[in-house]
Amino acid sequence: MENLELLVKELCKYKDELPWLEFKHNNYDPDMIGADISALANGATLDERNYAYFLWGIDDKTHEIVGTEYNLQTLKKGNQELENWLRGSLSPNADFEYQITNIDGRFVGVLIIHCAVNNPVTFKKVDYIRVGSYTKKLIDHPVLQSRLWKRLHDKKYEELIAKQDMSSEDVLRCLDYSVYFELSKIPQPESRASIIHYLKEDGCIIQNDNGLYSVTNMGAILLANKLADFPKLARKALRIIQYEGNSRLSMLREDIGKKGYASDFEYLLKYIEALTPTKENIDDNGLREKIVSYPMLAIREAVANALVHQDFSVSGTGPVIEIFNNRIEITNSGIPLVDIKRIVDNPPKSRNEKIASLMRRFRICEELGTGWDKIVIACEKLKLPAPKINLYEDSTKVTLFSAVKFNNLSLEDKLWAVYLHSCIMYIEEEQMTNSSLRERFGLESTSAASISRLIKEAVNAKLIKPLDPTTSNRYMKYIPAWA
Repeated sequence: MENLELLVKELCKYKDELPWLEFKHNNYDPDMIGADISALANGATLDERNYAYFLWGIDDKTHEIVGTEYNLQTLKKGNQELENWLRGSLSPNADFEYQITNIDGRFVGVLIIHCAVNNPVTFKKVDYIRVGSYTKKLIDHPVLQSRLWKRLHDKKYEELIAKQDMSSEDVLRCLDYSVYFELSKIPQPESRASIIHYLKEDGCIIQNDNGLYSVTNMGAILLANKLADFPKLARKALRIIQYEGNSRLSMLREDIGKKGYASDFEYLLKYIEALTPTKENIDDNGLREKIVSYPMLAIREAVANALVHQDFSVSGTGPVIEIFNNRIEITNSGIPLVDIKRIVDNPPKSRNEKIASLMRRFRICEELGTGWDKIVIACEKLKLPAPKINLYEDSTKVTLFSAVKFNNLSLEDKLWAVYLHSCIMYIEEEQMTNSSLRERFGLESTSAASISRLIKEAVNAKLIKPLDPTTSNRYMKYIPAWA
């Protein structure tokens, strides 16, 4: 943070410690710091502030600058660096940075703590809050707990500040505003004031009380000329990694997106396409046909989903695309807000509504929640295995597979393909049949019996059900179990 000395002097003017402000002289007890980070982050959200502060080298009674003898970044907890230990003990949505400054010959340590987003920040799985100058367990103060949850529900990540107190010239230097107008299909104004007006109306920037501007997280994550200009968002850059073969033993290359998602999206898609295997087929007329391993439409929608629906409150990680010989894995932080078994037909839900809305206007992601329909249909057209969704504690991984022979698919993968095929047929107001499923897998009529056995397995697994159980087996039609 710039003007750190001015910040310290302004904070020392407060008469008392606050829910988002703590002073210490030389107390660096690890458990005390962890609990206080939780309390201060939650207190900042409760008081509708973007940041909380923990200062060392300040007398906690008089608020005079007395200096500190230690540097948090050099301290350890056991054999582990204290800062790393703190990050591991705090919930994933805890975010902070430590800086030290010299004021009149005295060192002051400043821990800048981001407010809690989406959920209370916890330390060792316990959430804390400041009550007066004391740190208390949040569960013991139900009124404050209720108020905090209301604030968390109202506070959106997109609205938080990525960089503050900028001139209009600085704003336009940091943001790729030409892409904003190009993707919005709006003629770019000639005057700086008009450009600022549009960016402000869409929530990419806000105007401060002092007349300067702040870039919001949404403005930075979508339109940054350089994500590195926004240190806290640099970790949200999209990483693309290509491996040799089908394992992670040998990395061939890695690229990290340098610009905002909207500014870099088309370039990154072309880069991914260049890394995926293709071959040329010459037909009977001597014409060359390009055969792709993966449908680019499916890649586009899966990448857009990962960017739009990620949980930005999980700090220290961003979306990752890993390219292997036989698959592409697309991982983002957070888990879907809808049941993955209903991901094809359910209305769209996003934890980042403003980002999702602007990305839809930019035509980067789907408007009506049909992204997953397109992913599944695109894979079916190429007779590829069904795209798989794996959920972890705080992340989601979507896997797209290259061609695999039907007999080499696991039963689990076959059943998932059957289920998704029934969903696609259902939303298109049709029903799955033995014939449609054979066509989906690229099988001849001689495979009817094996497909019948597979359908029976899917029925027993309660993934699908007959449309009319009284129909003869030859004419039986099937729909998803939830229909």
